[in-house]
Parts: sequence; C-alpha cells; structure tokens
Amino acid sequence: MFTGIIFKTAKVKKINAKNGNFSVEIFNNLGKVRLGESITVNGVCSTVKKLAPSKGGVGKSISFEYMPESLKLSNLGFLKKSDTVNIEQAMRLGDKLDGHIVLGHIDQKGEIIRVRKEGNSTVFQIKVPHKKLMKFLVYKGSVAMEGISLTVAKVLPNSFLVKIIPYTLAHTNLKYKKKGNMVNLEFDILAKYANKR
Repeated sequence: MFTGIIFKTAKVKKINAKNGNFSVEIFNNLGKVRLGESITVNGVCSTVKKLAPSKGGVGKSISFEYMPESLKLSNLGFLKKSDTVNIEQAMRLGDKLDGHIVLGHIDQKGEIIRVRKEGNSTVFQIKVPHKKLMKFLVYKGSVAMEGISLTVAKVLPNSFLVKIIPYTLAHTNLKYKKKGNMVNLEFDILAKYANKR
C-alpha cells in the first residue's frame, strides 16, 4: 500500500522491449532497496527485479519488468530514456498516511486536455476515457494521478480538474506534462467499494 505522497523522482536509464518482454531501468534515488520490494513508478505498483551494481542493497539502478496488462492500462509503454518518473516505496508500519490509500493498480490512462495557471496553482483538466469510471470521482474526493495523491477540484461530464500547488509541481514529473500527454489514473478504492453492486 502507498500514500501518493511523492518525495522522489528518478530518471529512466534504459528501456528494454524485446520478445514480448518490457522492462524499465531507473537510476536509484531511494537509497537502500531490496529485491522483490514494491515501488510505484508513475503510480504503477512495480516489483524490484534487479539492482545493479549492488552493495548492501544500494544499487545505482533499479530494474522492473511489466506484464502486457500493465502496459495496456498505463503510460509506461510511452517512456523513453531520460524521462522523469515519480517513485514511492510502500508504506511501513508507523508511517503517516498523509495522502490517501493508493494501491498502485492503475485503472486507465487519462489525457491532459488543458493546462492553465490559476494564481499560484496549475490546473490540469483530465479526460477520462470511459464514462463508467466517472462515478468514482466526487468533488473534493481523492484521485491518484501519476502516483500522486490529489484532490478533485471539479467534476465535469467526461473529465475532471485538479489543482497542483507549486511544491507538488516542482517535486514531481507534472512539471513536464503538457496538453495531449497521457497520465496514469487510479481511482479511490473507497469510492470503488461504495459503488460496488
């Protein structure tokens, strides 16, 4: 389980897409990491497959491998060398839940259809690809975008708005996002349970 509070980003070192396999290698900005550990990469729950080179678990790079379903639902297949990704390690006992409950299970990609400034904030309008997913969005509810815990500022018929404060913009990959880019969306698990029939 994750919180959606992003303290670190990382640069993509290498993409390997061969023989139906897809792996991403990033530079390690997290310090000590264990093989098999769960880390979100742009909100996608990812298992550490390789640390290279490794000294006491502190590898210079971290590698993850992805299944076709993860590539279908997320934007990881669009990644290129030197792209910036948001990364978060799983919660540990005693950690604060400063954001909201994030599982790292991406529901769909959303398209950025507008970016504008509003005072000190940056407002993103995100188009939701399937109408049926809109029921999980409520005004002032939670949504994870690129792994970041955000508050829904407005719900429209087929899209929603989020307002990004300067700190979040500066410390995540959202500062590189523009109109037309695809972002990973995970809707609030509590909203999903509330809508379960």
